[in-house]
Amino acid sequence: MRLEGSDWRDFFDSYKHSAWRLELHPVYTMPQETDGLARYLAGERLPDDYWSGWMERVAGHIASGRTIGRVHVVRRPLTDYLRFEFEYYRPHCKAGEDIRILDLTDRPDPGLPDHDFWMLDEKQVVKMLYRPDGTQIGRELIDNPDIEQYKRYRDLALDGAIPFPEYWQG
Repeated sequence: MRLEGSDWRDFFDSYKHSAWRLELHPVYTMPQETDGLARYLAGERLPDDYWSGWMERVAGHIASGRTIGRVHVVRRPLTDYLRFEFEYYRPHCKAGEDIRILDLTDRPDPGLPDHDFWMLDEKQVVKMLYRPDGTQIGRELIDNPDIEQYKRYRDLALDGAIPFPEYWQG
């Protein structure tokens, strides 16, 4: 089943305990980020008091006793997009999101899948669908996922990943 727009937001926000994401792409081509990326590439940085709708949602989830986290798998040299995205990871961590980086530059792939996903409450998996250039084309709720396999993917990604603030110090 495809999850788009408000259906996706409502579905995501209804998780009860944990939301966890695996990110594999070096570039995400998101139309709503075009202007921000251009400003970043021109030298503009986020203000110290930056706050976003996503951060509001994260803070609300954390305040209600839920967790939210992700691992982003990277290889150096980092793309311009990743450096831009990392500017947003800093305040997202302050809002309570547990963001970690798994740098596979000098390491073999530990056996991760070929797609990004969200795992909610260790029961539901939403496969994130992208074109090769990083353009998102949808989200698909997987019927009867092999949840044990997705938990193994999570554990493989977490093993060796380091907290974002430790990875990115400038």
